[in-house]
Amino acid sequence: MKNVIIKESQNPTILKFEFPDFITRSTNYEFKNIDEAAASPLAQQLFYLPFVKTVYISGNFIAIERYNIVEWDDVKDAVAEQIDAFVANGGTIIKEEAPKPWDKKQPTTVYGETTPNPSVLKFVVSRMLTTVAAEFKNIDETAASPLAQELFKFPFVKEIFIDENYVSVTKYDIADWSEITLELRSFIKEYVENGGTVIDNSKLEKNPTAEKQKIEHFDNLDVTSQQIINILEEYVKPAVQADGGNILFDSYDEADHRVKVILQGACNGCPSSTFTLKNGIENMLKDMLKNDNIKVEALNA
Repeated sequence: MKNVIIKESQNPTILKFEFPDFITRSTNYEFKNIDEAAASPLAQQLFYLPFVKTVYISGNFIAIERYNIVEWDDVKDAVAEQIDAFVANGGTIIKEEAPKPWDKKQPTTVYGETTPNPSVLKFVVSRMLTTVAAEFKNIDETAASPLAQELFKFPFVKEIFIDENYVSVTKYDIADWSEITLELRSFIKEYVENGGTVIDNSKLEKNPTAEKQKIEHFDNLDVTSQQIINILEEYVKPAVQADGGNILFDSYDEADHRVKVILQGACNGCPSSTFTLKNGIENMLKDMLKNDNIKVEALNA
């Protein structure tokens, strides 16, 4: 069974191979050649591939930068299979020393990014925070996220969305970002540096939306629904995530050709982005599925 998920990056020469769980504790690694990769038997093996230029290991993924002698489309599946086989045979991805008590505080950088939604600011962190995206509408929903629980103690925080290496904060109108950005950025930075738990996956409650995103559910869907999910994952989700949001497939009604998607984070509750996103997806699906009757209904989570 394939465990590694292939994901594109903003750099066309770099491809990410994501794991379902973290593969490093907190350190980011960069190896330029096989001699530098002594701490990573997997990276050493990858350097036997003539097109591998640089190997990065961080959080829950391995990123590989290639030389221009090949295109990723020609080799990415073979690389993913090689990584899967290496791990399945008990290979060591990275040799990490146990953290010492005085090393608990890990230097972290956090910066704020604007989003299409003026009520939402995206705080980008220099390390992976979670492998599972999670949205919290209020403090009662934060049993799985001590960080979100602490952020809700700020009176101007309305909603929280956490994914990969960022936290999207939705504010109430009583405050301006110019007044609160530094305070939130400093709090998140200190919280992460001191080893605070961002999300405890074991405490995430099962819900219908989350269940629909699982692979076993995908396998039971009709072919058109599977095509729609693949289009959303490959062409839509990366852009949405870059803006501090997320998009999830909800359903496809074959009778009236209606596709329902769920918007999270910065996309949630933003009229302009909802309209743009809905029409952009609709036109894309019509074109790629060769079906001019496709209609998209954007739901707010």
